[in-house]
Amino acid sequence: MAASEAWPMIINGEEILSTKKVAVIDPVTGGVAGHVSESTVEDVARATAAAKKAQVAWAMKSPVERSTILMNLASLMEANKERLVNLEISCTGKPAKLARDGDIPFAIDNLKFFAGAVRHMEGIAATEFMGGYTSFMRREPIGVVGAICPWNYPFMMAVWKAGPALATGNAVVIKPAPNTPFTTIEFVRLAIKAGVPPGVFNVVLGGAEVGQALCSSPDVSMVTFTGSTATGTRIAAIASPLIKRVTLELGGKAPFVVFGDANIATAVQSALVGAIQNTGQDCTAATRLIIHESVYDKFVEAFLAECRKVVVGPPFEASTTIGPLVSAEHRNKVHSMVQEAKASGATILLGGELPSTPGFFYPVTVIANVTQASKCVQEEIFGPVVTLQKFVTDEEAVTMANGVKYGLAGSVWTTDVRRAMRMTAAIQAGTVWINDHMPLVSECPHGGFKQSGIGKDMSHYALEECTIVKHVMFETDGAVVKPWHCLVYTP
Repeated sequence: MAASEAWPMIINGEEILSTKKVAVIDPVTGGVAGHVSESTVEDVARATAAAKKAQVAWAMKSPVERSTILMNLASLMEANKERLVNLEISCTGKPAKLARDGDIPFAIDNLKFFAGAVRHMEGIAATEFMGGYTSFMRREPIGVVGAICPWNYPFMMAVWKAGPALATGNAVVIKPAPNTPFTTIEFVRLAIKAGVPPGVFNVVLGGAEVGQALCSSPDVSMVTFTGSTATGTRIAAIASPLIKRVTLELGGKAPFVVFGDANIATAVQSALVGAIQNTGQDCTAATRLIIHESVYDKFVEAFLAECRKVVVGPPFEASTTIGPLVSAEHRNKVHSMVQEAKASGATILLGGELPSTPGFFYPVTVIANVTQASKCVQEEIFGPVVTLQKFVTDEEAVTMANGVKYGLAGSVWTTDVRRAMRMTAAIQAGTVWINDHMPLVSECPHGGFKQSGIGKDMSHYALEECTIVKHVMFETDGAVVKPWHCLVYTP
């Protein structure tokens, strides 16, 4: 699609162009990557109404029917993989190898998992919990799900949100981030082509006003969101008057705890990868390196040596390690936090300078001489920036790891199995890795503790989030007077 042409919203199977179009910026060059139509509050109302109407028939389809359609969708995604890769890169600037070999295929695997798992959802067995009655449970779709997605992994997050909702019989109205909408629009197009009926999957486009309209719509029964804790708090407040179900995957400030017995070479490699994947724009990024005093100097020396090898560059160059940050605004935010740390007495061991080249690039930055109370330790920076801290005792390591408001993920580096088990229990996070940092699989849940959110993405837990449990109780003995009637009245 030419940059001068506008991408449409999609409502009830129809592609709609609005009178207002908004430019999407290429973070590699700072130029225009394309334009999108901007939805209005009225467009959101039309989308949610269409979804509510279409959801009834979609929910009546058997799990195998919905599964088959979603498997068809996964096949179409695979057939259009290169297009999806190029679209994703055009508005995120991420390295081609990350998009092509990581984000896009992993998202397709996520969808295949949801499509398969919905065919054998489990629950407690039907049985007689009371004499003369048989009880069983139904898992039913919630209705219309409003999905609001972030800009760091646009396609993957769209699949994480829409996949389980569609699989379990819900209809979806999805809103991508305003600056990374292309693959989400393409996702909805492919879904319709795969056989998802009109109205079941809709996409609206825009910023906070559109998101607020989606969250407050009486047609929407559930809101699922990935993004900042501040925005998640606002979404929860908007949804609460109507008692909507809400799942929130929010910010993170992952601890990376290295004990004295750790394999330092392995830890250094994973610390670097965990810190800079997606240019550090990842809620699970290894942002706080907490290192035992006995290996601190050795670790830091080796880590800085590896950081100096990182190549910051455009996405399609084979030598590129990391691409740009997503926008000029975000780069300014990252840089201001680094500068604030420096002004507060921290030491910038590496990086911390704005490049003079076009685009929104930023170097790997390592900050030392911080305290637990430092803003750069406490707040999410969301860039290729790490802090270094030193600990002596296991208890001190736990205190440092848990001493932030977030609790999405963390990792522990040790060869002591007993210590590893103690640390996994002690660290307050939704995912704790032992001797690695970052890998995720479709079969296991992703979600946080504390202010990193509520609810789970991926795995069968995501399917459960998108359903509501109904208890059905059958009377089986035919008696006119039931034993419990004596509590009220017997003839």
